Amino acid sequence: MSEHVAAARAWLAQDPDATTREELTALLARVEHGDAEAAADLEDRFATRLAFGTAGLRGTLGAGSNRMNRVLVAQAAAGFAAYLREKQPEGTPTVVVGYDGRRNSDVFARDSVEIFAGAGLRAILLPRMLPTPVLAFAVRHLGADAGVMVTASHNPADDNGYKVYLGGADDGAQIVSPADAEIAAHIQRVADAGDVTILPRSVGYENAPESLVEAYVAATAAVAPAPAGAEGARWVYTAMHGVGWETVERVLAAAGYPAPVVVEAQIHPDGRFPTVAFPNPEEPGAMDLAFETARSADAEFVIANDPDADRLAVAIPDADAEGGWRRLTGNEIGLLLGWRAARAHAESDRGVGQPASLACSLVSSPGLQVVAEHYGLDFHATLTGFKWISRAPGIVFGFEEALGYLVNPDTVRDKDGISAAVAFLGLATAARAEGRTVADLLQEFRDTFGAFASDQISVRVTDLSEIGGIMASLRAQPPSAVGEVAVSRIDDLLHGIDGLPPGDVLRIWLEDGSRLIVRPSGTEPKLKLYLDVRGSSAKKARRRLEALRAGAEELLAAVR
Repeated sequence: MSEHVAAARAWLAQDPDATTREELTALLARVEHGDAEAAADLEDRFATRLAFGTAGLRGTLGAGSNRMNRVLVAQAAAGFAAYLREKQPEGTPTVVVGYDGRRNSDVFARDSVEIFAGAGLRAILLPRMLPTPVLAFAVRHLGADAGVMVTASHNPADDNGYKVYLGGADDGAQIVSPADAEIAAHIQRVADAGDVTILPRSVGYENAPESLVEAYVAATAAVAPAPAGAEGARWVYTAMHGVGWETVERVLAAAGYPAPVVVEAQIHPDGRFPTVAFPNPEEPGAMDLAFETARSADAEFVIANDPDADRLAVAIPDADAEGGWRRLTGNEIGLLLGWRAARAHAESDRGVGQPASLACSLVSSPGLQVVAEHYGLDFHATLTGFKWISRAPGIVFGFEEALGYLVNPDTVRDKDGISAAVAFLGLATAARAEGRTVADLLQEFRDTFGAFASDQISVRVTDLSEIGGIMASLRAQPPSAVGEVAVSRIDDLLHGIDGLPPGDVLRIWLEDGSRLIVRPSGTEPKLKLYLDVRGSSAKKARRRLEALRAGAEELLAAVR
């Protein structure tokens, strides 16, 4: 424990934040008085560091090397600056920084640009809190060498994070290996030096002009200008207490769509997220206020963004659903948008060049491959995350089942919940002009390509070793059947397969064509199981999915 006390005191000496200094000082006082709970808390804060990886940094706000705070962010900014300098020894690298409405996002962003500028980089700060897709857009639009977005996306209210993008050959995509390890090594060297107060800082950074936001609005509105008949649509929008609405409102006006009825209690940024226990549209209860608003407005559909507006959720009326509304799965939205993209490409004259492709993460619906083959497009299944999806050769559309969609790869090489909302609005309002609904579009898709059904089982743990134990058990004793259906083969991606980089993923194929994928979450303490089936009708697909879920739960119980 003495080493953790010493680490805490060294931390206090360099922490510029009065709040976290007070927090840590009080904790140390309790430790010195023999408080066992405080000692355990101190160990959790200082026994390790919050790891920098391909998702950047993400963790709980608070004092300590295993928390998100100003010391950790200063180390990350200085380390990233050193990495950019190393990669570009001649000239001056440019890095653009954005931030959302979470607690301390603005503080972390300003610390970052001051340190970048102090390190001799050209540092540009977005003009105010803005959605993550605007930052991803800015990296390419400004020709920057890198970008940083301070956000924890849809994580709990006490979290924040640091997402890193690279320009140049990476084309504004999120970092992948080996960049993550190289950046982490530079950050560690800064941390080992032990005092962030001596890092050079400068207020000579630039503020991005409003024309940057206007360029994003124009490019996004052009994704799907409102079709004839859109003006009568009745729909509801929620920003989930995030930063989406200001930009969404401008995009809607530019594209010609009618204004939605907004969920007033959730429309403005609020890092406390007071009306939702977990600010993720996928979580139970997160869209309850949107459904209530939709019932009052007699709406035709609901659109939701997560707090940094890089994800899109959609809900439609459904008499069989509790409360009369059903949120579409990420796969349902992704297949509709992928179908839209494939049709648009088939109808266009793109000339000769790299074959166009659709792409999705390997845990997303296999239905996208069927769509691609139907239209003669290439198809790529990637590891989870848009850092991989966005790099698919010839991509014209990509998605992952966790409500992420890339619909305008020419401008944003990341998931973008705003451009996806515009693309969806184009589909929904065009169908409306023909007297059809979103439910009718889903049925048309099933009639054309088959009925695909998906489900997910998430197991949240407090001890991450439990996830490792489950994965090890499945590898040591592979199942011969899931429920009553025999296993035909198992793909272990630990050492890479089908051209994919290595990943801690098991893909289990069953004799009836169903698929079960097991993998740890990359951003949360969860084990995730992904279930996919195909049937000749929606009813038959649901029955097959119910059987697969029961079998997967039995398998999980046996190895826990």
